[in-house]
Amino acid sequence: MIRNATAVWNGSGKEGNGKLTTQSTVLKDTQYSYLSRFENGIGTNPEELVAAAHAGCFTMKLSFVLGEAGFTPESLETKCGITFENGAVTKSHLTVTGKVPGISKEKFDEAVKNAEQNCPISKLLNTEISAEGTLA
Repeated sequence: MIRNATAVWNGSGKEGNGKLTTQSTVLKDTQYSYLSRFENGIGTNPEELVAAAHAGCFTMKLSFVLGEAGFTPESLETKCGITFENGAVTKSHLTVTGKVPGISKEKFDEAVKNAEQNCPISKLLNTEISAEGTLA
């Protein structure tokens, strides 16, 4: 399976702008620019998209890990913070809150660690990856 996205950029790095389109068209000509990446401009940026990908991948993997352990989550909510400094992504931090009937904190933490280490986006990123979990 191959998934894809397309980026089109026009102009210089600082004054130019780009558009992102994903295969599914969830993003279709979505604007990004220097302002949306380094300041507070309208549009998205690569780090925000990596954060969304990591949060989504990790949360789905956690659901599978919990299922394999005999637990069905009522809900899992994950926030991913991508640290971008000195021109590099240096860290991805995942914070998950789960409502999982019948699970102990220890079992939940084990599942969180498993998902942190084994979701495909975690394996892709060549950076420090951390995660923490909270039961609701």
